[in-house]
Amino acid sequence: MTLRKPPLRDVHAAEGATFTEFGGWDMPVEFDSIKVEHRAVREEAGIFDVSHMGQIEVSGPDADELMQRLTTNDVSELGHGDSHYSMIPDEEGTVLDDTVVYRLPADHDAEFLFVPNAGHDEQMHQRWTDHRDEWDLDATVHNATDEYCMYAIQGPDAPDLVNSATDDSVLDISKFEGEYAEFAGADCWTARTGYTGEDGFEIIVPTDDAEAVWDCFDCQPCGLGARDTLRMEQGFLLSGQDFDAEDNPRNPYEAGVGWTVKLDTEFVGRDALEQAKEEGVEEEFVGIKLVDRGVPRHGYDVTDTDDHVIGEVTSGTMSPTLGEPIALGYVPTDSSDPGTVVRVVVRGQSKKAKIASTPFLNDDQ
Repeated sequence: MTLRKPPLRDVHAAEGATFTEFGGWDMPVEFDSIKVEHRAVREEAGIFDVSHMGQIEVSGPDADELMQRLTTNDVSELGHGDSHYSMIPDEEGTVLDDTVVYRLPADHDAEFLFVPNAGHDEQMHQRWTDHRDEWDLDATVHNATDEYCMYAIQGPDAPDLVNSATDDSVLDISKFEGEYAEFAGADCWTARTGYTGEDGFEIIVPTDDAEAVWDCFDCQPCGLGARDTLRMEQGFLLSGQDFDAEDNPRNPYEAGVGWTVKLDTEFVGRDALEQAKEEGVEEEFVGIKLVDRGVPRHGYDVTDTDDHVIGEVTSGTMSPTLGEPIALGYVPTDSSDPGTVVRVVVRGQSKKAKIASTPFLNDDQ
């Protein structure tokens, strides 16, 4: 299968980036090193090309109803320029993908923009159009992924950096709010959202203006490697790894994002999720810190202190900020309290570990 390429693929290559396949895209994994890029975002600012993320626009008289019935959060609470994090469930309440939903300004052609994960844009476009037709709703669903780039400028210095690159004031934009701002002559959706745990913005840029807008930001370019370590330190889910509808099916309560489920709204999978909430879950998504030396990785077994397998690591790394090995994964609810001693099997060797609160940077266990 031919990999999709971000518009600046050649520009990144000229900057010395190395690449990896992710979600069907050929994306930069690092420019200098994961540690250098990670540190830049935690201490100063870095810019990520995240153009592999999908861009689906929904408009028309029934756009609100269509969005409401296919996502778990309450879109009626979104004012123009607001956004929220939400799940996309199937009829059984299993998470197909997670997403950020933006309600665009009133003068924009589309009412909503939602951002599915890499490689999911065609699937979600089809899901939206199929349900629109099944429910006979008056809405237009447009897959605009190839029309835009998406950049994330993140870190303590990011707000001032972004503000200095435009004549529009963006510092008044609050978390999970957005508005249009002009960068290098391009009108770009500019939202105070991100995936690193740091302050900053995600900017959606017309493809024709990709390089000019990228060049507006004089900070460390970062690849998906640092994006992964940053999000793991925060305990953020990665679609296709920390949950997967086929290989690791999870509902929002198991995945620790039950707060995104508004059961007083009507959506696909609502009844199943109401039952799941009432009955409780058997496993929970947790943070894990290794006490012994070793690095936990995706797929490693989590055991109790008697070496009985009780769960599995879904994401793991050596935390660049903490200098400690950290992981995310699922364990039984009776083993999920922070401080609980467990073990992780690393390359065939059982390593002492403990359940930790997330974000890991705030954990004092």
